[in-house]
Formats: sequence, C-alpha cells, structure tokens
Amino acid sequence: MTDLRGRLGEAVGAAFASLGMPAEFGRVSASDRPDLADFQCNGAMAAAKAGFGPPRGTAGKIAAALADNPLLSSIDVAGPGFINLRLAGPLLSERAGALVGDEKLGAVQVAAPRTVIVDYGGPNVAKEMHVGHLRASIIGESIKRLFRFLGDAVKGDAHFGDWGFQMGLLIVACADENPDLAELLEQPAWPTAGDAMLARIGLTDLDRLYPLASARAKADLGFRDRARTATAELQAGKPGYRALWAQFARITREALTRDFHALGIDFDLWRGESDVDTLIAPMVGELRDKGLLRADAGAQIIRVAREDDKRALPPLLVVSSEGSAMYGTTDLATIVDRRDSFAFDLCLYVVDQRQADHFETVFRAAILAGYATPGSLEHVGFGTMNGADGKPFKTRAGGLLKLRDLIEMVSERARERLHMAGLGTELDKVEFERTALMVGVAALKFADLINFRGTSYVFDLDRFMSFEGKTGPYLLYQAVRIKSLLRKAADEGLEAGSIRVEAAAERELVLILDS
Repeated sequence: MTDLRGRLGEAVGAAFASLGMPAEFGRVSASDRPDLADFQCNGAMAAAKAGFGPPRGTAGKIAAALADNPLLSSIDVAGPGFINLRLAGPLLSERAGALVGDEKLGAVQVAAPRTVIVDYGGPNVAKEMHVGHLRASIIGESIKRLFRFLGDAVKGDAHFGDWGFQMGLLIVACADENPDLAELLEQPAWPTAGDAMLARIGLTDLDRLYPLASARAKADLGFRDRARTATAELQAGKPGYRALWAQFARITREALTRDFHALGIDFDLWRGESDVDTLIAPMVGELRDKGLLRADAGAQIIRVAREDDKRALPPLLVVSSEGSAMYGTTDLATIVDRRDSFAFDLCLYVVDQRQADHFETVFRAAILAGYATPGSLEHVGFGTMNGADGKPFKTRAGGLLKLRDLIEMVSERARERLHMAGLGTELDKVEFERTALMVGVAALKFADLINFRGTSYVFDLDRFMSFEGKTGPYLLYQAVRIKSLLRKAADEGLEAGSIRVEAAAERELVLILDS
C-alpha cells in the first residue's frame, strides 16, 4: 500500500492535470499548521509563476475538483493560495491496519539495493575503548541497521587502528622496559620460548605504556625516530615485532568484543589497517605510474588541493621519509580492498567531525586514482559527548573515561532506579543484572541519538536515566507495560479488533508512522 502522502499527491496532481496544468504542481507536504490540516499543497503559487493565472483562483479550482474525493474529509484554501488537506478518518484507519500487517511498517524499500560499507567503531589495538568511541559505535550501528532495513546489502566494519605509528611506540616502549624481550625481538626468527614472555603482557600494561611513550616521543626526538623505525620494520615483516604485535592484537580483541557486546553492537567485518598491508606496495607503484606521487622532503605525497578550494587542504602523505605507510595510505588501500572485495556502491565513514579534512584528502586521492567514484565515499561526522562542564567527558582525574567504566556507571544508576521504582523484584540476580545493563545502555543510546549528530551534547546521567520523559528507560518501560497488557488480554481470551482512528492523538500517531 502506498503511503498516504504519495496517494494524496497523486490525487492532487491529477486535479492539476485535469485543468491543463503539469501534475507535478500537485506535490504535497506535511502541513506547517497541523492544527488546521494534515497536508498542504503550494502548487497554485508555482502555477501562477508559470502563467496559469492568479494562485488563489487556481487553488479554488483545485479544491473544487477534489471536493468529492474519498481520501479527504476537508479541503480549504488559505492565504494567497495554500491548499490545506485533511485526510478522511476511514483512510487513516485503513492505513493503520495495513501498517500492523507489514513487518517493515510501511517503510519504502530501495528500488535498486546497493552494496554499502559502514566503517565505524575505529578502536586502536593496544588501547581500551574510551568514551570517545561511543558515538561512532552507536551512530554507526544505527546507520547500518537503517540501510539494511530499507533493503540495501550492508556490511559493518570495525576497522581497527593496528598498523600505524602507535604500534612502533609500543614496541619500543615494551623493549625498553624489558631488556630480555628486547633481545628476543632482534632475533632473525622469533623463538617459541619467547611466547611465555609475550603472554605476560596484558592490556593494562599497554594502557599504561602508550601515554608515556606518546609523551616521550614529543620531547625526545631520538625515541621518536626509534619508534618510526620500529613502525617501518614491523610493516616490513620483522619476526619479533610481528610476534609482539600479534599479542597486542589478541588481548585488545578480547576487550573490544566485550565492550561492543555490552552495547549490543556487532560487526560483519573485523578488519584492521594491517589487513591491507600487502596491497600497499603495489598500490604505491600504481600511484607512481599514474603520475600522482610527488617527492616532498624525502616523503611521497599526493596533492589534492583545487583552485576553487575556499580553505587550504594538505596533501595526502603516502610514504613517510622513513619509508613507512601512513594513516592515509592504509585508508586509501582499504578503499582499494573494499572495491575489489565488495564492489561497494557507497562507503560511509562514521568518525569524529574533527577528522573531516583527513577524509576529504583521502577521498579526493581515491577519486584521482580511480579507486572510487564521486559520491561513493562519505564522511558521517559527529560532535563530542560532553560532561556537565561542557567539555569532552573525562574522569575526575582528567583522563579519558574508559567505555567499560561508563557502561558500569550507567548500569549502577539503572540498578538504583529499578530499586527505587520497585521494578525487577521478581528477578533472580543474574536476570536483574542483565536488565540493569539493558536499561543503562538504552539510556546511553537514546541520549546520543536524540541529539543532532553534527553537534556536541551534554550527557546528564540523572536526566537520561529517568523513567519519565524522552529517555531510553522510559521507552523500555512503556514497551514492557504494553506487552503486559497484551499478555493479560490474551490470558482472558481477548483478541484485537479492527483499528478505528478517531482521537487527535491517534491521527497524529498514524501520520507519524506513515511519514
């Protein structure tokens, strides 16, 4: 069944056509004054501009032509020629009944399904996820589900940061802290006796070492250069560095799987920058053959700036002066991999808005190289989730709040609210904890998605954990209440009857569901 606006637009378009005017003048939209009408048509003004006479007179003729249309309960002309349309109650009832029987709830499916890649999550290997990863995960998962719901073939990719300079920093930091390990790392082949030493390295060690190494690299140029060299040697396949890197990846994957699972997020692809390593050398050669690479202070770059740019855009750094691949290089190789593996029609990158220039640079380079077409790559940026002080959410000590700590924070508040409301008393401990987690995660997700993604917002734990108002817990609570009513009705042998839309709130609900 066609949606109500579509059916109404066809009827109004036919009325214009019956008077010798183009049917496209009959386009309708949701009314600016829902207290007066459900939909409106401004086609009479467009008709006047096209020379078909005064708009109010044209609008009156259209109203007369639609006077007996069963789709409408009323039609009137306002102002200079606005046509106000109110749908008939039986039509709304019919539409509500059709929506109940449609598993897609009336959502129009795409005419030609596309292959869509959604790149979101973006955690770095060797570091726990922090609150800054939350929005990418929530928004990316929502986009993936929406595109899939409408009929596209969608794959969600976590896309790990596991192959850049941070790996070199950690390798050097681990070696400096453990001389025995440092000796093994330099062996021409990794000795199996070293596996026990690697097994003692945990995520807490890496979480401690990375900020120290990062800070040291900024102050100690010698340390920075050693880390850059280690990065290049890792990418070149040095056995000891590869073995240490594999341990980084193993222990990080366990923590990431835990945190993503807690948020109800899953990925079709668990790929990282390292997965395209073998593509980089031939890709660099191809870029050179195409005349796109330029030498710059010992590095290799692609210039992407255009004469009509309103702001300066830096070139894409493809190969560093030390010979290692950079972030932009692996991003470009990932586009090649996705093109060859999936022949994608659209690739969406759900990443912090602060990375907008980076992705614009990579996308332009990909188009120049012929790896993607204009419009097939899109950055879906977003603002930050802030604390009460209006700054990005941090711990009391000033550090980035770990995502698992935030999840525990909202779960603890959910436990408190459930106890206060006297809910879940009949549940055993395991089921109660599962319920508290669901309520807490619902609060997080709703708080994020109710805000426009392009702006930052303040996360108020008390407000978003409320069981009243526009909150995730309130929606869950109402869903539980509705299901309870339906169960009780079924126990009493009652069955749902046909839908009759009569109250104003019912009309509003059907129109929202139809839109």
